[in-house]
Amino acid sequence: MKKTNNNLSKKMIVVALSATTLISCGQNNKGVEVTQDPVNKYNLSTTAKILLTSEAGDKIAPQKNVTFQSGEAKGKVITVHPDILKQKIIGIGSSFTESSAYVLAHLEKDKRAEVMQNIYGDKGANFSLARTHIGATDFAVDGKFSYAAVKDDAQLTSFSIDVDSDGFSADKHPGIKDEQFDLLPMIKEAYAIKNKQKDNDLRIVASAWTAPPWMKTIEDYYKNPSPENNHSGTGGELKPQYVSTYADYLIKYLDSYKQQGIDIWALTPVNEPHGNNGQWESMHFTPKTQSTFIKKHLGPKLHASAHEDVKVLIYDQNRDQMEHWTDEILGDEETSPYVYGTAVHWYESTNQVNEEVLERVHKKFPDFSIIHTEGTIDDLGKVAPEGVLDPVRFQESNWFNNDDFWWNDNATDWAYTATWAPNPEDHPIYTPVHRYARNIIVSLNHWMEGWIDWNIVLDSKGGPNHVGNFCGAPIMIDTETGDVYYTPIYYVLSQFSQTIRPGDTAIQVDQQLDGLDKDALHTSAAINADQLMSVQLLNTTKSPITYSLQIGSQFAEVTISANAVQTVQVQL
Repeated sequence: MKKTNNNLSKKMIVVALSATTLISCGQNNKGVEVTQDPVNKYNLSTTAKILLTSEAGDKIAPQKNVTFQSGEAKGKVITVHPDILKQKIIGIGSSFTESSAYVLAHLEKDKRAEVMQNIYGDKGANFSLARTHIGATDFAVDGKFSYAAVKDDAQLTSFSIDVDSDGFSADKHPGIKDEQFDLLPMIKEAYAIKNKQKDNDLRIVASAWTAPPWMKTIEDYYKNPSPENNHSGTGGELKPQYVSTYADYLIKYLDSYKQQGIDIWALTPVNEPHGNNGQWESMHFTPKTQSTFIKKHLGPKLHASAHEDVKVLIYDQNRDQMEHWTDEILGDEETSPYVYGTAVHWYESTNQVNEEVLERVHKKFPDFSIIHTEGTIDDLGKVAPEGVLDPVRFQESNWFNNDDFWWNDNATDWAYTATWAPNPEDHPIYTPVHRYARNIIVSLNHWMEGWIDWNIVLDSKGGPNHVGNFCGAPIMIDTETGDVYYTPIYYVLSQFSQTIRPGDTAIQVDQQLDGLDKDALHTSAAINADQLMSVQLLNTTKSPITYSLQIGSQFAEVTISANAVQTVQVQL
């Protein structure tokens, strides 16, 4: 059986970087090496564009271009190798959630249209990759809903996605300006924006948090931890008689969305199959049961449906434990033909990227994609639970309309100083901008093909969230006043999205930090079909850093401002 869900572009490619380039191809487009002519010259004069977002207040601000000179740089050197091509990039983006739609429904239509243009328009972030949820999630206003509410309806005759477009009553939700706006209308509005512009890429990954309760062993959306269950809550597992029905449920979702004009690009069997201790909607798989589900049910059903091209992404949880899942599923010759790649999250650490895991997985399974499908500033403002040694710092405050919060060490997560948490040292207090930019830059250096943020819009408290799991978002809106706050995360993601586009190819970057701390400066780079190279940099320090950008036999001296994200574009 051929890999029906694998990317057709994953084959040998030939890239012409210049008229004098000699090309040597590998086995696929995820490790192509190109050998240049001995002179190794690109005849560079100046950079094409330099953009900056910084703590000092720059927001994707153009900077003065710098000139190149011949020679080999010394000191702090960033060496970019346009002749060493790595993975194709799918894009950068954020997520559609019911909570985001609910918050946007509090705006007048013209104001909402402006926000949506800033997210999806080609003069805004122009996000090219997105995620959405299949049924309820914690980021649903009331939660606890599915598309098949009738118990034991194995034929799914009651299936309906109406809940995604039935809107919010102003009587029940004072402040709502548009009672018709909801998750599906939000996605349609993004489509409408994209369809009016030339650069119209928008690929959506859909993930279910749970099957309908009647398909599961617990017959509920989740069971909270309690003394009665030894504080071990659960989302339950699929009942054996409904494993195949759940595959039908996912395909009916694809059918229904397609009927509404929305083509889902990829699917994960479930969000976070390890579960969340029963705190909100969830459902468990093991690597073995997910492998069986894909090869016996979901894979063949997709293959026989109108959605054969929909990609299947496995796992969909923290990257530190992904290797066990890829070994089991991608290593299974019956399952792997149905799989496109692996979806991962970042909650295993607030400051580590686990790039060594990405490298090992790619080395073992080079033909399969790795895509980051969720990351957010979680547990925002949450009161510290019992067992946290620093409860004062655990509970954040003053993040709305305050850029200083996002540019400095002010955020914590669930495991910060928790005596009961595994590896609490991996969860120090952190700077939100650094966490985002570091994770994206380092991940792209280690075979990541796409990166998706969680909720694109939330209210000023980080909700609504029906179980109180408040989080940060790139755009936060005061639903009482209508005040729209574009956080520094929005500008960082926008800068990346504008300069890292679908079809770009990651290229090799080497750093010589010359005494700097290893976390001081992070760099990645990509090149497009027009030979425009974009170098992304993060300076985590409180001082400017001057470095040499070495490309072939030439270099340019560049300064990145203190506490900043910089993009340097060079036309080869």
